[in-house]
Amino acid sequence: MTYPETLDFLYGRLPMFSRVGSTAIRKGLKNITALCGALGDPHLGMRCIHVAGTNGKGSVSHMLAAILQSAGYRTGLSTSPHLSDFRERIRVDGVMAEEAFVTSFVERTGRLIEELEPSFYEITVAMSFLYFRERGVDVAVVETGLGGRLDSTNIVHPDVAVITNIGWDHMQILGDTLIEIAVEKAGIVKPGVPVVVGEWDSETATVFEKTSEARGAPLRFADRLMEVVSSSDRFPYLEVTVRRREGGAESSHLLELPGLYQSKNLLTVLTTVDVLRERGWRIGDEAVSEGLRRSRTLTGLQGRWETLRQKPRLVLDVAHNEPGMRQLLVQLGRTAYSRLRIVVGMVRDKDVSSVLALLPRDADYLFTRADVPRAMPQDELAARATEAGLQGRTFDDVNSALQTALDESSPDDLVLVCGSVFLVGEVDRARFGEG
Repeated sequence: MTYPETLDFLYGRLPMFSRVGSTAIRKGLKNITALCGALGDPHLGMRCIHVAGTNGKGSVSHMLAAILQSAGYRTGLSTSPHLSDFRERIRVDGVMAEEAFVTSFVERTGRLIEELEPSFYEITVAMSFLYFRERGVDVAVVETGLGGRLDSTNIVHPDVAVITNIGWDHMQILGDTLIEIAVEKAGIVKPGVPVVVGEWDSETATVFEKTSEARGAPLRFADRLMEVVSSSDRFPYLEVTVRRREGGAESSHLLELPGLYQSKNLLTVLTTVDVLRERGWRIGDEAVSEGLRRSRTLTGLQGRWETLRQKPRLVLDVAHNEPGMRQLLVQLGRTAYSRLRIVVGMVRDKDVSSVLALLPRDADYLFTRADVPRAMPQDELAARATEAGLQGRTFDDVNSALQTALDESSPDDLVLVCGSVFLVGEVDRARFGEG
């Protein structure tokens, strides 16, 4: 097969959550275990950091990978979903897997794929593990796709397990209460493996405490060990000063991921680095500073308060659930602009009404949809928005909506694209960016 034919096979023949939703999920670890077994179990013996959470797990994964790269380790990075290129899911030292590798992997596993009928995600996880072994990585940062306990990545035995936070998302799959969601995320905790939880919460903390105690896994809550003293915009960076609660030592960091919400993720990252150092990883302060200052450059992360142009300012952010949108609104509150235009599209299986209820009523809205079956039609989204007191127009695709928003904006205005990872992924960066 050619590479385009390989992608057609992956997208068209395999059940894909990002396109069709929960019907694509293969619950349990049977398929991924069989796939990796046929490949010689590439995950066994692979040193890794396993990252789960409702929000922030992508940013934390990329920052950790950038720090490890800066410390001199050959670093694999497995994430999902991708924005514009399938190979974003599989990187070594920030470089995406080769097209030839993707094609050869599908060809060599074709018979097994026919037999097991795995999901798209199961295939990509097995593919990433094999790629990391063949490229001889020293360590891999592995982000869960959804949940944790039954996520295909949960066959790894990491050096540290990281859970960024617990919030309302994927309730139809993970559970109707925060405790149920926390139990699923806590499923990545392994016997004897240290656990870092980013945010302590009175409702869910007991889940992690009991799980960690039962499995002999040392537990740390990052925000109980450190606090953010200050944060300020130093475009294109966010400068954050952190204080350790014990001893009071302070440190300042420049983050190339400039969203204000990254200050919470920073505490998770720094606590994880502490754990890795205690386990013998050589990670100097210079590597931490370099990795944070160049996270986007080193790993290729996009869509986290990402500015494509300045006048008018155009920002892309993948916030798509209630917790993520609340953080985004805090960022908006600290951002100067004359008028705000929001290009928004969402998928059907999110809590759309809760997200829309948070959005500012004084913004101009351009409702659209991503080109995936899960996407809510723009007319339906606009009708739901009207019920929430929001007014705007509808567009068939994100780029036509974005062009209109920019055409109608003055240099001091802000145009924000948000609501869906897939919507942000369809933005024509070459057309709308400043190079």
